[in-house]
Amino acid sequence: MASVVGRFVVPAEHPSLPGHFPGRPIVPGVVLLDHVLALILGPGQRARTLSGVKFTAAVRPGETIEVTAAPSRTGPAGPAVAFAAFCAGKPVLRGTVGLDRAADA
Repeated sequence: MASVVGRFVVPAEHPSLPGHFPGRPIVPGVVLLDHVLALILGPGQRARTLSGVKFTAAVRPGETIEVTAAPSRTGPAGPAVAFAAFCAGKPVLRGTVGLDRAADA
């Protein structure tokens, strides 16, 4: 079962927003992923892979994003965590991050 790992807001003053898109800005996907990974990865952990990443709705500056995560698998490729992000209860992003085995040592 997934549990809430945190929340974040990308402020209207974020440097990625000018020009993305003038008059009706949306938060770039890479900025959302950066915030999500910052909530999921523990000290010393690194992302090895990202898979199944899907952006399902636009996020506007100032909106609160809630992130859930749950262990996905551990096998030959190493551990992984499935994540999802929601804005006002609506899904905006989902995927799986594979964790670097070196982070487990």
